[in-house]
Amino acid sequence: MDTKALRQKILDLAIHGKLVPQDPNDEPASVLLERIKAEKERLIKEGKIKRSKKSAKSSDTPHYEQMPFEVPDSWEWTTIGNLCSKIGSGSTPKGSNYSSEGVLFFRSQNVHNDGILLDDIKYISDEVHQSMIGTEVLPNDLLLNITGGSLGRCAIVPNEIDKGNVSQHVCILRPIIISSNYFHALILSTFFSKSMKITGSGREGLPKYNLEQMMFPLPPLAEQHRIVTEIERWFFLIDIIESSKEDLQTAIKQAKNKILDLAIHGKLVPQDPNDEPASELLKRINPKAEITCDNGHYTFDVPSGWITTNLGSIFNVVSAKRILKSDWKHSGVPFYRAREIAKLSIYGLVDNELYISEEHYNSLKEKFPVPKASDIMISAVGTIGKCYIVKESDKFYYKDASVLCLCNDYQINTKYIYHIMRSEYMLKQMYDNSKGTTVDTITIEKAKQYILPLPPLAEQQRIVAKIEETFSIFDGIQNSLEA
Repeated sequence: MDTKALRQKILDLAIHGKLVPQDPNDEPASVLLERIKAEKERLIKEGKIKRSKKSAKSSDTPHYEQMPFEVPDSWEWTTIGNLCSKIGSGSTPKGSNYSSEGVLFFRSQNVHNDGILLDDIKYISDEVHQSMIGTEVLPNDLLLNITGGSLGRCAIVPNEIDKGNVSQHVCILRPIIISSNYFHALILSTFFSKSMKITGSGREGLPKYNLEQMMFPLPPLAEQHRIVTEIERWFFLIDIIESSKEDLQTAIKQAKNKILDLAIHGKLVPQDPNDEPASELLKRINPKAEITCDNGHYTFDVPSGWITTNLGSIFNVVSAKRILKSDWKHSGVPFYRAREIAKLSIYGLVDNELYISEEHYNSLKEKFPVPKASDIMISAVGTIGKCYIVKESDKFYYKDASVLCLCNDYQINTKYIYHIMRSEYMLKQMYDNSKGTTVDTITIEKAKQYILPLPPLAEQQRIVAKIEETFSIFDGIQNSLEA
């Protein structure tokens, strides 16, 4: 479920008058507009606000041709400028004259859609505050970011903040009579963000005049309150969905790790006494291999028929021949670094940037091993331990030291090793043995020493089948969460 889209749908229904039913007993928005206009005139007469020269020339209700969409009969279209006693940004104190305490000074990084964050808040002295009294913040004001990457982000000033100022990157919107929460909902809607683009507002900023002229669908005041209550009810339910979604995603990850843990301990599928023991398999692969690894840190009891051995005993662990930057091309045979292997591991595909020539690849292939089907590639620098099984159709070369290759002679079930390499047991070995440099690195010699449990070949196949069966169920649940 796309909860972000669901939130926008709720806001879209709200500002179109479709979220709650209209009540014919509500005072219509046309009367509300007259009350707002009268209050504004009173404030002007008392000298508390100034009359906007441009707004004085405009009508309270635009011509129907200017209306962006139809609204209920009891609603009115107006402009933001007609609804506010103040629209204006602040300024930064001269010489960034901040104090360690005093009056709160809000910058764009403090303004978020879900409220004002006081992390990294700045303060100004009361003296500086008095000199900037024109940018004073009051409870129920809306603070709107009007520049930069956070353009359009908006918060309502809570009642507990009774004094403050804003920087030039933040605009104060002080609505008259109407619900600040309904105003906030409108600003968070896609209608408002599209309106900003239509007015020509970009990353460089939203001019005050453009903001004043932006259209505003105004419901009756009583309906505004009902709309806000309904939005809050829906958003509360969506919060629960998101929380449950995150909990379920965490549970899926933990369950997958548990499946792999059961697999490497021989507890995922039953053993079959008729299976050829893993010791016989190891003798065929490498007669000189270590049958048992005596390492208390990474060994544990394994079932009868299993053995513990090291990676170097069952795979030829290699890296590539060095490819100079001067040999990199814009086309040809793909050339993968650790980052590409990591992407292949996660997504199964990659947008490749680097290549080597076909001639160069063929020359390497004649003299040295190149990745072949069923080999396992491992990212060995930075994001270490990401694994990718080479497909029959793959043709690529890779960066030395940055990527390692486990060359498979087809006597081991590649998928078993692939899944085991993703287990917390194996990842711990990788991370424990990759320290000591500025960047996490797996060397060939370190990789050869990784200890792993090896079941009989027939059991490897049963383990892989069970892992893939259960992971498929988990992936189906995961996909339904993201749909």
